[in-house]
Amino acid sequence: MKAVFKRELKAYFSTPIGFLVVAAYFFFLGLYFTVVYAAGSPEISMIIMATSSIVVFTIPIITMRLMSEDRRQKVDQALLTAPVKLSGIVFGKFFAALSLFAICFTPTLIFEIIVATKVEVNFISYLYSLLGMLLLGSALISIGMFISSLTESPIVSAILSLVINFVVLYLSTFATMVDVEWITKILNRAAFITVFENFGNNIFKVADIIYFLSITAAFIFLTVRSLEKRRWS
Repeated sequence: MKAVFKRELKAYFSTPIGFLVVAAYFFFLGLYFTVVYAAGSPEISMIIMATSSIVVFTIPIITMRLMSEDRRQKVDQALLTAPVKLSGIVFGKFFAALSLFAICFTPTLIFEIIVATKVEVNFISYLYSLLGMLLLGSALISIGMFISSLTESPIVSAILSLVINFVVLYLSTFATMVDVEWITKILNRAAFITVFENFGNNIFKVADIIYFLSITAAFIFLTVRSLEKRRWS
């Protein structure tokens, strides 16, 4: 797993993808901080929450090549026939993508320190919203990685991930189109954005953490199964 992790993380920065994703986050985080700081608000968690709309577009870029690129270049068979566990390969790729995603939010720590020099800040609130963002990111990355394992085209993987991101993130919007009350209630509660907003509102629920972790675990499992199917086909 360690070797795969290093290989994938290095691959992000050996191409423009890693730099473009990080630059995009740094730009928008800086822009949001300028607005929030000018308004006199000490809540950096607001900045983290505001990037949820950016996540929809950036996660597919991060995950589109995780599995499909190896398949397209015909080097996946070397990995699949290597004497390593498939779970190690999947986890190595997953943590490389999650690490890149986490790097994107490093400026928020600097922002929190800047604000702390001026006023008293709620550091726990900042950490909790950051945890929520990382959990949201891990769930979407696992979904994108699974989709990437189903195709050898990074573009197809990115497009499918983008569509699914919109659906799972904004299920509550689609819920308004359903007239059946109990279905509407389920869709509202299952929407990623609804669960994610609890972190920004400092509503601590173990169920929210378990929800994102369960989604992540489920799609990592499905990715392993997808690779197993190809290994024995």
